[in-house]
Amino acid sequence: MIVRPQQHWLALIFVWHGSVLSKIFTRLFLNFLLSVAVILMLPWYASLGIKLTVAPFSILGVAIAIFLGFRNNACYARYVEARLLWGQLMIAARSLLREVKNTLPDDSAIGEFVRLQIAFAHCLRMTLRRQPVEATLSRYLTPADLATVVQSSSPANRILLLMGNWLAARRREGQLSDILFHSLNNRLNDMSVVLAGCERIANTPVPFAYTLILHRTVYLFCILLPFALVVDLHYMTPFISVLVSYTFIALDALAEELEDPFGTENNDLPLDAICNAMEIDLLQMNDETDVPARILPDKRYQLT
Repeated sequence: MIVRPQQHWLALIFVWHGSVLSKIFTRLFLNFLLSVAVILMLPWYASLGIKLTVAPFSILGVAIAIFLGFRNNACYARYVEARLLWGQLMIAARSLLREVKNTLPDDSAIGEFVRLQIAFAHCLRMTLRRQPVEATLSRYLTPADLATVVQSSSPANRILLLMGNWLAARRREGQLSDILFHSLNNRLNDMSVVLAGCERIANTPVPFAYTLILHRTVYLFCILLPFALVVDLHYMTPFISVLVSYTFIALDALAEELEDPFGTENNDLPLDAICNAMEIDLLQMNDETDVPARILPDKRYQLT
């Protein structure tokens, strides 16, 4: 995620890093070259007696803008829901540890439970990003627990089971009453809801056919646009064509980024920073001093 301080409106016009311009620059440059080629071919093009007017492009442009807006709203809704889910995970993790420490103040193994919570957050992050989890989780789990988690088809869900087993063991030893165990188990259920919600977003993309028809229409529109503009605009055709193409192609590219909010692109959620903040909070709640440094935006305003 790009986290920039408030900037002057004029400076925002020239911002490169964090925009989708770096991703679509090649496509805009090809559109510019196509427009220049259309200008050079104008005498031959006019001799064919074929003339495209701006009228159909005006109608088609309005339709594309409406559907692009709808798709961007759908993708942004996925992004917002994903952020809300991770916010709920932070709330559930803090609340769970607070209740555990209040109900089991003399338990010397709470640090083990804390590391299970931290491992769950990191495991969920890396699973959503389709990254290997073993190396990271080895810092928080015992070798036996790590082996069972890695072999599971849903590692994060397996860690939830380990957390439930930890609480169940205290219940069998008489340290937790049925009421307290039920309350703590509800916190685990809240974390399970977050897990299922994130998996639903990650495994259910926007329907491919809908994305495909918009993608094809946008690029066909941008390819044919110079032929409609060249008769009236002549040498201004490349500039107007690139400007219009930038609007449509940028919206299409931005929707692709927002569709998967758990990735590592510029406009995706900063899951590394969220997990880092959770780890710091949980360790400090357990009065531990060996806590990691907080992840801050780098020199390019990038927060991973």
